[in-house]
Amino acid sequence: MRTPIEDMLEGVGQVSANLGESFQCIVKRQVNINTTLQQIALIGFDSIPIALIISFIAGSVLALHAAEKFAMTGANAYVGNLVAVAMVREMAPIFTALSIGARAGTAISAEIANMNVTSQIDALKIMHINPIRYLMVPRLLACIISLPLITILAEGVGIMGGMYTSRYSAQIHPSMFMDSVHLGLKSYDIEVSLIKALIFGIILAGIAVTTGLNTKGGARNVGLATTQATVWTAISVLIADFFLTWIFFGTSFKG
Repeated sequence: MRTPIEDMLEGVGQVSANLGESFQCIVKRQVNINTTLQQIALIGFDSIPIALIISFIAGSVLALHAAEKFAMTGANAYVGNLVAVAMVREMAPIFTALSIGARAGTAISAEIANMNVTSQIDALKIMHINPIRYLMVPRLLACIISLPLITILAEGVGIMGGMYTSRYSAQIHPSMFMDSVHLGLKSYDIEVSLIKALIFGIILAGIAVTTGLNTKGGARNVGLATTQATVWTAISVLIADFFLTWIFFGTSFKG
């Protein structure tokens, strides 16, 4: 009888193998540009509203707590610094990945799982069409392109939410807030956030597509696959974020 650990390791191996094959197709330029652009619109553009709304609320809530505490000690000038660093280093990349995973990742896994249980994947193989090249490569490229771009927007919107909240909750002038942002935020922080978003995009696409390709049975299994993809994407993103933060910020101060 298989243990959950064995299932997890097998899943990691399948995701890694599918990603490796996808990158080989990309290197060989076996990419359908039109399909990739369609996936960018579905995965990226359609996910912008929810990602920005979540980031705005996160920045506002963070500023609400920080402004209240900092105002007691006269450290109002550091609120912008705190909000900007927290949003750029952690909150924007994570919330963007989780929101896109919840919206687009479930759609990807459900679509491919439905194709699998209705034998459409088998039909592709009969026609000598590689399912990885046809299904995974466009979605992988769409995630790689979309997540960093949306993360940049989310960072800006989150900082703006913190600025407006600080203005009306603790009477911190926007110019003071933005000066604090400029003094505390470094280009290195933005670069790391883009690297995180890129890796999160790879994780999202790999898990969503692989889960769909592994689905067998009927409609019930499609629902289970969708749930499984969402859960594992969220867990994997958080684990990856921990190790990336440890690598980029945990070992030594990066100036």
